[in-house]
Amino acid sequence: MPKALLLENLHPHARTILEDAGFDVTTRTGALDESELIDALDGVALLGIRSKTQVTADVVAHAPDLVAIGAFCIGTNQIDLRAAASLGIAAFNAPFSNTRSVVEIAIADIISLTRRLTVFDKEMHGGIWNKSATGAHEVRGRTLGIIGYGNIGTQLSVLAENLGMSVVFYDAAEKLALGNARRAATLDELLEVADVVTLHVDGRPGNAGFFGAPQIARMKPGSILLNLSRGFVVDPAAVRDAIVSGHLAGAAIDVFPEEPKRKGDPFESELRGLPNVILTPHTGGSTEEAQEAIGQFVAHKVRDYLATGSTTLSVNLPNVALDQPPGVHRLAYLHRNVPGVLANVNATLAEHGVNIEGQLLATRGELGYVVTDAGSPVEDALVDALAAQPEAIRVRLLS
Repeated sequence: MPKALLLENLHPHARTILEDAGFDVTTRTGALDESELIDALDGVALLGIRSKTQVTADVVAHAPDLVAIGAFCIGTNQIDLRAAASLGIAAFNAPFSNTRSVVEIAIADIISLTRRLTVFDKEMHGGIWNKSATGAHEVRGRTLGIIGYGNIGTQLSVLAENLGMSVVFYDAAEKLALGNARRAATLDELLEVADVVTLHVDGRPGNAGFFGAPQIARMKPGSILLNLSRGFVVDPAAVRDAIVSGHLAGAAIDVFPEEPKRKGDPFESELRGLPNVILTPHTGGSTEEAQEAIGQFVAHKVRDYLATGSTTLSVNLPNVALDQPPGVHRLAYLHRNVPGVLANVNATLAEHGVNIEGQLLATRGELGYVVTDAGSPVEDALVDALAAQPEAIRVRLLS
């Protein structure tokens, strides 16, 4: 039985799906550091993680049995995707499954901060009755600035307009505006007009330190900042200074540059204890509904890859959508994308007397992926011959 290791308290559906597919599944609740992960991956074909586990180049180099990594979350910046691909390890994520959960917590944060509910709640729990409208506003008629107009940003845009907000967005790529949303030509243009600024950018290295003191200074006095994207995008010290000075009226932060690895570990941040600041433990996409959907989606993707070779929605390998016709013997050949590979593959098949029933080739940058269905059993000698090709990365006989 192939082994699967699932970390970080993934939804039970993931384990059930993989066990039903014939995997020997081990689960752990927390993340592992690099040395622990290397030891734990001995003999493991499939690794399932969330955002805390760092799958480095050194980790995959010490995991010769690893075939696929499932990131049960949106981001994949915790995985060295290039190193994994170079060793024939496919990676999959869940780019859409928790979109609604993130959007809903953003709406909740916007309303809570604009109405100063955090301040009222703290005072009431302290036995202070302070009925006042000072500093509390309706969100209707206010302007929401969305930085990053992807799956989350666009859905948030629609719901915010339904609340009566005006929406302006900024994205480095060309994006179609939904509803009455307006595209800002520059980031500064957005910051100058937005009453609420919310960040929904991805985890690419270029976004590190993207939003710091200069950007916060350009925001409107009394505005509100949300970061539900990546911890390294926003400078928390700059947020603290802006809250203390009164330049920002509030902030909601769900992600942090340094986060505890395990539930119950201590959390330290310069943002603790500040007025009208909502801190949540990276739970923007953590609803029971989202975690169930993610568990099913990613588990199905990695299961199908190991069983059929299908790489649909893989984030680091060429994408090939494949059915599994009956009565064929499938070879999956991941290789460096150089001229003549397909001719060499087919010549090798012919030398071993294998008739091709079907074949698909896809490329992605430096990588190529050929899946061949043979009409007769495939001998180990053929697999060895393909693996010996100079451009070969990984050869798998699937059936």
